[in-house]
Amino acid sequence: MSVLVIVAILLRVLSNPMGNVFQKQLTKKTISPLFINFGTYLLLGIACLLYIPFINISLLSAEFWLYAFLGGIMGALGNALLIKAFEKGDLSVLGPINSYKSVISIIFGIILLGEIPSVWGILGIILIIGGSYFVLDTTEERFSWRLLKQKEIQYRIGAMVFSAIEAIFIKKTILLSSIEISFVSWCWIGALFSFVILFLFKIEVRTEIHKVDKFSLHKFLYLVICVGIMQFTTNYVFDHMPVGYALSLFQLSVIVSIFFGYKIFKETNIRKKLIGAIIMVAGSVIIILMK
Repeated sequence: MSVLVIVAILLRVLSNPMGNVFQKQLTKKTISPLFINFGTYLLLGIACLLYIPFINISLLSAEFWLYAFLGGIMGALGNALLIKAFEKGDLSVLGPINSYKSVISIIFGIILLGEIPSVWGILGIILIIGGSYFVLDTTEERFSWRLLKQKEIQYRIGAMVFSAIEAIFIKKTILLSSIEISFVSWCWIGALFSFVILFLFKIEVRTEIHKVDKFSLHKFLYLVICVGIMQFTTNYVFDHMPVGYALSLFQLSVIVSIFFGYKIFKETNIRKKLIGAIIMVAGSVIIILMK
């Protein structure tokens, strides 16, 4: 594993929970999660305008556009549900649920990309999932089917499924173009479909814009920077290793999520959550060492 890949993984691990913090802070200002989702994509797309002149659109195949649009739909839905989940749920609980994404992505990776995990890879993923037991057991419903009745848990699971499928489509667009082109298409197609979602749910854009005060504007910009770093580093890592392994390594961010939940939002039961996080990290270490 090269130094650049390791740096990209670390940036991805840090930027993801930091972005979740800003998302949660913005929803506390009663700004619609769907508007936050749209605004993030749109501002990233505007930033990408500088790169568009360097893209020869005529060289992009129909297959590329198919996967780009499918990924855009999955991403817009996944991000909308993710922000909706953080509107009410604890960062230190919702973050670890994301560990199940690696399992979903490996299944789709086998089907669509032919990426077969090794025995060590499977063991690492099992440890990551097992560690999530300790985290989810800190909720009032504990680790049980009753947990699924919570709206924020349902939103988080939905976001996880959509983003896991999105990861496969992103990998396909990278294989059919480049890291940079895949990123630009992700931003603009995501903006398109997140706007459609706004329209379908009859969210008044003008009303939401008026809710963005000076404090919220700063948080919005920080969120855009975090999401931009997160997605670009995700693309870079996907270009250098199988999707399932990459998503497993990204679960290292669970420790950061638990720390932020404790320090910023005063969430409780941190010790048990950290035990679960350490088990997850052990799974990620196995994947790193045995790849």
